[in-house]
Formats: sequence, C-alpha cells, structure tokens
Amino acid sequence: MSFGNSTETDLLEKIFKSTAIPWDANTDLYLALHTADPGEAGSQTTSEATYTSYARVAVARSGVGWTVSNPTATNAALVQFPTATGGTNTITHVSIGTVSSGAGQILVSGALNSSLTVSSGIQPQFSAGALVFTLD
Repeated sequence: MSFGNSTETDLLEKIFKSTAIPWDANTDLYLALHTADPGEAGSQTTSEATYTSYARVAVARSGVGWTVSNPTATNAALVQFPTATGGTNTITHVSIGTVSSGAGQILVSGALNSSLTVSSGIQPQFSAGALVFTLD
C-alpha cells in the first residue's frame, strides 16, 4: 500500500499547518483498477483498466463503505465493477481516488495478491474485507 505524493503533502499540510484537505468534503471515494502500479506520482488514469464497460466504483466515506481498525481500513461491503463487454485487461493494482472519472488524485494504491484477467463476461469484484489498506 502506498499513499500518493499529493495525499502525503495534503496530510502533512493538515497536521502541521492546519490547512484544509481539498478532497475532505467528498462523500464518496472512487476505486479504480490498474494494469500496472500507478505509482505515488500517478493519477487515477495512470495504467487504468480499459476493458469495455469499465468504470470506477464509488464507495461511501462512512461505516457503510469502510471498516477501520487501527491501523487498517477494509471495504465493509461487496465492491462490484461493471462486467466486461469487450477487451481484455490483466488487473494488478487497485487505487482509491477522489473523482469518478478523469485524472483525479490517488489517495492510496496497492498491488493485488494475485492478478486478475478480465475479458468479456468477467465482473471484477472484491468481497467485504478483501481490500485491506494498512498504515505501517
């Protein structure tokens, strides 16, 4: 798991200078699938999945969307991406970002335990508790 560079700066600005976090008013976070590591300097579009019908998935910033137990956050419910209607991608990473489309800020990203090949008829999904983000 890795925080994006912009997120690290946002958090340091908040802690040490009491600066408002630009995305703090967002009621949802957006999960994205990636075919390679988007990196700490990347955006949500960096190496993002491209299979036909792919779209990011909104997850509420609440107890409905996430479970937090020091120092780990996990998805509280099933997360389902749209079923592929064409194209093929090998998904290796997932990110959590700030916008539903476009080059939004990655808050955190990480590698999947095993890659997932998505082709027509496959619906990527993560059961509750399957996405685990830990602060070390």
